[in-house]
Amino acid sequence: MDEVIINKKDRITIVTINRPNVRNAVNYKTSKMLENAMEEFNSDNEQHVCIITGNCGNFSSGADLSDAEKMSGEVLNKNGPMGFTRMFFQKPLIAAIEGYCVAGGLEMALSADIRISGKDAKFGFLERRFGVPLIDGGTQRLPKIIGVGRALDMILTGKLISADEAYKIGLVNYITDNGRALEKAIEIAKIMDSYPWDTLINDRLSLYNGLYEPLNKGLRIEAEFGKKTIDGGAVRDGAKKFISGHGRHGKMD
Repeated sequence: MDEVIINKKDRITIVTINRPNVRNAVNYKTSKMLENAMEEFNSDNEQHVCIITGNCGNFSSGADLSDAEKMSGEVLNKNGPMGFTRMFFQKPLIAAIEGYCVAGGLEMALSADIRISGKDAKFGFLERRFGVPLIDGGTQRLPKIIGVGRALDMILTGKLISADEAYKIGLVNYITDNGRALEKAIEIAKIMDSYPWDTLINDRLSLYNGLYEPLNKGLRIEAEFGKKTIDGGAVRDGAKKFISGHGRHGKMD
């Protein structure tokens, strides 16, 4: 049985962690499979959106502590011990979450652009109980997503929160019925893929490249990416589409 399953549907890659007997905990072998899967997606120009999810009702319970020695040896791995959390994605990444999304599993989810959760999903840094550090981006990404105060509360207490609370604090973007998170993720991925692609990618890269810069520099970065889009012809093509009657009155055709 493969610990990581890869499915490609049109231009959408679905990467599924498949270790249900340990709530999809990631051991050394699995981390390397995730690393390879994500690097392949990143370099495949035919694939536009990646969805990371877990099999059999859980996203991931984090690092497999029965393989702690090997996992600890990956602390300085350029892509992170979990396999991909230090990787910069050139294209959108969505996390489809059911059940437990905790410890390193939560850190993996934080690396996504959008997080979609089943209504009974649970989130938290439960590794606090065992002296395991956050080392796959949790201390850096969480405060930027939900704010410093809320992030410190989750990081220092190790508390478990519900999908409803995760949604209220901005950790989760969408909540679905249980078992429907992946379906919703595919729906959103298809919406993204339907848009003029160069514009979407450049706007995304503009956000990430300017996120931690002073406003004046960020605006310059935005202008440079916008000019790249305009020079590529996307605006000209979009204007022709609008003039012909498509997309009027907020319609998404």
